[in-house]
Amino acid sequence: MITVFGSINMDLIATTERLPKPGETVAGNGFATAAGGKGANQALAARRSGRYVHMAGAVGKDSFAADALALLDDAGTDLSLVKHVDGPTGTALILVGGDGENMIAVVPGANGVVTADDAETAIGGMKEGDILMLQFEVPADAVERALSAARAKGVTSILNLAPLIPDAPRLGRLADIVIANETEFERLAGQDGMDAPAREASLMRLHAETGQTLIVTLGGDGVIAIRDGAILRAQGLKIEPVDTVGAGDTFCGYFAASLDEGLDFASALRRAAVAGSLACLKSGAQPSIPWGEDVAARI
Repeated sequence: MITVFGSINMDLIATTERLPKPGETVAGNGFATAAGGKGANQALAARRSGRYVHMAGAVGKDSFAADALALLDDAGTDLSLVKHVDGPTGTALILVGGDGENMIAVVPGANGVVTADDAETAIGGMKEGDILMLQFEVPADAVERALSAARAKGVTSILNLAPLIPDAPRLGRLADIVIANETEFERLAGQDGMDAPAREASLMRLHAETGQTLIVTLGGDGVIAIRDGAILRAQGLKIEPVDTVGAGDTFCGYFAASLDEGLDFASALRRAAVAGSLACLKSGAQPSIPWGEDVAARI
């Protein structure tokens, strides 16, 4: 079983020919709304892959709440651990440029009142060998409690170091598996501007210190990871991206689902990388997440 403890948002998405520079206004050419939030995105990816998934988090008592949960509900995700609180549902304001790159501002809303007690509740029904997935769009103390509770129960924890927060390097050491993009990994390693050899050296150093499985996503260059002392790499698909929003979350959800399904580590990396590539071919975070049969066909 997979439990995702994290954020649930409504995404407000504007498309532009190019992303604005600081202080600049550019004309938009499209607007849409879509369910999002890193936690919800990863839960939906794991569910669409075919695994049983619990989503744990919070939404507000506003008009966005039902829409934010709709795709999770339609896919058969267990939402019994999602609480409804006074105030707004979390929102993400997203700008997508013509080349598929994006800029995002996240307003926590209900995600900001998720507590350490909620973490205990989320872990309460889990057992040894289950998988817990977390990110940093809910308060750090709740994430820390969830990681500690998971370790005490023998639950495998997967922490996505996004979005970057000051406590990321410390909390990252509490997880069994850490997933980061290039920028996030540099923060974890305490070294800016890494080239490929420096990144590999840092992976080996951190792995030797902690014993953790470390995974770094590299966009179009695939993924590099270290596990049990060995460096592994995997490639996604060669594509022309439409919208990269949600690609990283799709990778995380499919990776967790692949481990839960019993795939070996290398196969899990490859499957997740392919799923992340496919998520770049449609607009929006959750609407772009592929179904398991589509990923299997492309592998």
